[in-house]
Formats: sequence, structure tokens, C-alpha cells
Amino acid sequence: MNILGISAFYHDAAAALIKDGIIVAAAQEERFTRKKNDPAFPVNAIKFCLQYGGIGLNELDAVVFYDKPFLKFERLLETYCSFAPKGLPSFVRAMPVWIKEKLFLKKHIYDELNSIETFNRKKVKLLFPEHHLSHAASAFYPSPFSESAILTIDGVGEWATASISKAEGNSIRVIKELHFPHSPGLLYSSFTYYCGFTVNSGEYKLMGLAPYGNKHSALYQRYIETIKSKLVSIADDGALFLNQEYFSYATGLRMVPDNKWEALFGFPRRRPESPLEQQHCDLALAIQTITEEIVIKMATEAQRVTGSRYLCMAGGVALNCVANGKLQEAQIFDDIFVQPAAGDAGGALGAAYAAQHIYFNYPRKIAETGTDMMQGSYLGPVYNDDQIVAAVKRFNPVYIQNDTFEETTGVTAELIANGNVTGWFQGRMEFGPRALGARSILADARDPAMQQRLNVKIKFREGFRPFAPSVLAENANEYFEMSGASPYMQFVKKLVKEKQIASPPEYDNWSLADKLHFRRSELPAITHIDYTARIQTVDKITSPVFWKLLHSFRQLTGCAVVINTSFNVRGEPIVNTPEDAYRCFMQTDMDFLVMGNLIFDKKKQPAWKKETGLQKEFALD
Repeated sequence: MNILGISAFYHDAAAALIKDGIIVAAAQEERFTRKKNDPAFPVNAIKFCLQYGGIGLNELDAVVFYDKPFLKFERLLETYCSFAPKGLPSFVRAMPVWIKEKLFLKKHIYDELNSIETFNRKKVKLLFPEHHLSHAASAFYPSPFSESAILTIDGVGEWATASISKAEGNSIRVIKELHFPHSPGLLYSSFTYYCGFTVNSGEYKLMGLAPYGNKHSALYQRYIETIKSKLVSIADDGALFLNQEYFSYATGLRMVPDNKWEALFGFPRRRPESPLEQQHCDLALAIQTITEEIVIKMATEAQRVTGSRYLCMAGGVALNCVANGKLQEAQIFDDIFVQPAAGDAGGALGAAYAAQHIYFNYPRKIAETGTDMMQGSYLGPVYNDDQIVAAVKRFNPVYIQNDTFEETTGVTAELIANGNVTGWFQGRMEFGPRALGARSILADARDPAMQQRLNVKIKFREGFRPFAPSVLAENANEYFEMSGASPYMQFVKKLVKEKQIASPPEYDNWSLADKLHFRRSELPAITHIDYTARIQTVDKITSPVFWKLLHSFRQLTGCAVVINTSFNVRGEPIVNTPEDAYRCFMQTDMDFLVMGNLIFDKKKQPAWKKETGLQKEFALD
């Protein structure tokens, strides 16, 4: 049985192919088009999935779209009617798109598929599960649990903005839902907007900024009180009521009315790229703290109504790894599984899973090893050495080629240990927003200058943003306060006390820049301002290729930790092809690039003319 799942038309379009309950392939469209968060119909991702699976469209049992467009249209119309006459400009702007494309989505999907290859429409079923069911399915079915509670939290699907479900065997039963316009995701995105970041992609920046806030300041306390008294009411079960007087996302073209928020918080909306001040940090910390409260209350309610010892999570808010870490520490559940592609891209995978197990009632498979079925999230394209050479040949690159991968990992470990920033391109590309050791930029976490060097010279991004560590799973508790695994960078944990360097008493009163440059631990390049890190544990079963490199690094240095950041620059998707990787390597200050068994030294490459507009587009912060 072959099932193709699709997500598209909002953000993070993707495709996923499942065969007999096993994931064959999954990828985001942005990786092929090079358009960040590309919402377009995922033609390229579909072509890849079919090609990798060795099947044609006529061999599919079903094509499954990740939500119900008519139900979403109903919500749109009811919302505009409820808020009339407000929102007329937004209504006029939205209706032509809906009438032209989304109300005739079946035809649109069939036409797009037919452009890939001719197929028999009567033979292939076209299915539409609800948005939150797609999210829930993406989390539970590949999880290692035979039963669990499922918590889905995002901006909005059709009507639901958060849901609690109970899953067992093949079944998923929705127990409780929170409905639009009251939304934890849209609440967080409103603050993302007000602090000067891009909605639907800048939320992780807001999360990274939050630790620079001062929990002991009067300003932070005032922001907490203002948010809870004016913007949101939070019930004991985590349900929200958002005061729509202070929000405009329901019918407007902006998230919030700027003038009303300026009156509430005492400063205007931050313009993108303008300097960050303490007030922005304190406001980010306030909404992060409130979001953590909401997530923990919803999870507590999920445990109460399901009675389960296990939790699966998906939806955009499930990518808030700080909240996930706090939830794990609360010990409400024995174990938690968070879908690596928790956002809308993962909806494509969940849609396919929902059709496979609910519609077709196909028996569910659970990994015998006790791990999950996501295969490390290494589900994208792969290239061997010959294909890599052919892909970059036109650049006339200079490289050496090792005879064995053991030799490659040994040399790469030495390069990293000697302070070199190294692009690492190995195996199948990751599915989801995190680089997990297949399309990564690696560096030495012990180097105190490395965090700023990576931000300014390599990633072309804001200097305050932290970098994640990858650590050998067998050594993780030597460095971090954790007991379980975190193979997908979905949990934030603190460094153990022995690795920390205590901050001075006057630290809270320092400027953001002074805090940024304070050395906080023995691994300064991956230690955030609050002594935390977003951890990837690397084990032999889930990530065998990446494990070999970290093992070589530990043998050489005695350290089991490296910096692992995504192989891209700000504003671009993670690299997909060898050509993408070589371009990124040459346009930044990376020192070496390792693709397969090929090693490229920047100093030995032919002269490279930086592509027009790159430095302007990614101006140094």
C-alpha cells in the first residue's frame, strides 16, 4: 500500500511517501526551490518521493492533503461576518485566492499531479483529514508508544488551535479542542511580530531572545501582569481567551494594532533589523514564560483526561524546545515524543499516516528496538561520491578523496579540533527544520570566539542567537542535566554545574552585548545565557554516520560535543544538493567542506565571485 501525503498553500509545503506503514521519503519543497518556507504545491518534493520510492502516481492507493479546505473556508467566512465591518480590506484580498484556487482544490491537486505524470484519477483516492488530525497522526504513528495522549498546539488549522487526543493501536480519538480565534500559537506569533521578527519563521528567534530578559526586573513583572490582565485569560486546563480588542490577525493584515500595544507596553513595535534593547528581551521572556505555563497546563489536562503515561506532541508550538524541556522536567508523563517536523511540513507525513491507519485500517508497526520509526528524520535525497563530483564539476573545485569513511571522520575531527568551521554533507537530507548531522555546519564548542564567528561570518544572522550542541548519547549526562534521549533537538536542558562558570552578582544589570560576551561554561560556544542548550543526542542506531564523526572527535580530544548548526545562511533553506552546499561554502567564511569522502579546502579553491546581492540581503548584524 502506497500513500502520498501533501501539505501546501500556507507555509512549509512538503510531501511524504509511506509504503506499508513505513516512511519511504519525505522532504520540504523549499529545499528544491530554494525559497524559504515555500508554500507552493510541492511538485519537486513529490517527484523526489516518487522517484526514491520507485513508483508512479498510478501505483498510489491515495493522495492525502493535510487539511479540509471547505472547513477552513467556513471559518474564514464566519470570522469575517463576526467582525464586520472590520477586516474588509483583508476580505477583499483573500476572497479571489480562495475562489480561484482553494475552493477548487481537488481539481488543482489533480492538475498539479497530472503535470508530473499522467495518471488515472479514478484509481487514486484523494482524501482530506482535518489539520489537527494530520498533526496528531504525524506524532503518534511513528512514536515508540503503543498508546499515548497527543497534544497538538499551533496557530490554527480549520477551527482548532489546540487539541487533546487519545491514541491506541490504529485509532486516534479527539477529546478536547480549543477553537479560533483563541490560539496559543497566534498569541506567541503576535509577540514575534511586535518584537520585529517574521511571523511563521521568526518564533525561534523570540525564544532565543527570551533568556536575555531579566526575571527579577520590575519591567518583566509588569509585562507579565499586563499580558494576563489585558490580552489573555488562562484556565486551569490551559484553555485561552484572547481579548480580540488587542489583536487584528482574525480579519486584519497585521497581527496586532501597533498603537494599542505601544500604549500597553510603553514602546513602539521594533522595526526589523533595528537594535535590540532590554525591553524587547524582557517582553520576549514574559511571553515565553506564559507559553510554558500554557503548555504545562494543557499537558496536565491531557494526562488527566487520557490517563496515559506517554505523550506525543506536534504543531508549530511543539517546536518551542524550551517549553518542551520544562514539560519534561515537570514529569507529568513517563516519556514524551515530539515529531521532528512538528510544523506544517510534518502535516504531509501525518496526512499519509492518517489515511494508512485510520481510513485503510492498515496495521500499525512499532520499532522492535524501542526507538521511533522516523529513521533519524533522514528521509530526503542522498548522493554518493560520484554524484557529488558530477554535481560540482562545473566549478572546477579542488578536493582530496579519502578511501574510507573512517579516514574521512578522522580527518574531519582533526579539522574541527584545530578551530576550522566545517560544512558536513552526508547521507539523506533531514526532514524538518533541524540539521541533525546530514546537512550541518560543525565547529568546536570549546572555542569561546566560535559563537560570534559563526553568527557574523558564516550564518549572517543576529549575534544573540545560540548554537546547538550534538553530543554522543552515551556521554550526554556528563555535560547536560538529562537522563533520556533527544535525537531531534526538541528539548532544551542545562549544562551540569561542573561545566558552568558562575556569573558575577551585577550580571542582571549588564547590557545585552556584555552578557553575550561573558564566558559561561567550558563549552562557551553552545551555552546560552541561562546555561541551557538545545541538545541533539547522537546514538549508533538513529544516527550511525554522524555518530562515527563524534566518536572520532571524542577519541582525538576527549570531548564528546560539537557545535551543530544548519547548513545554510540566514534567509535561505538548508542545503539539499552538493551544488547548494558548495555555493554556501564558497559564499561564507567556512574553512572546509566535507561531502561524502571528498574534502574541500577553502584556501585551495578557484576564485569565487560572490553572487549578486548576498551580502546586501544578509547584512551583518
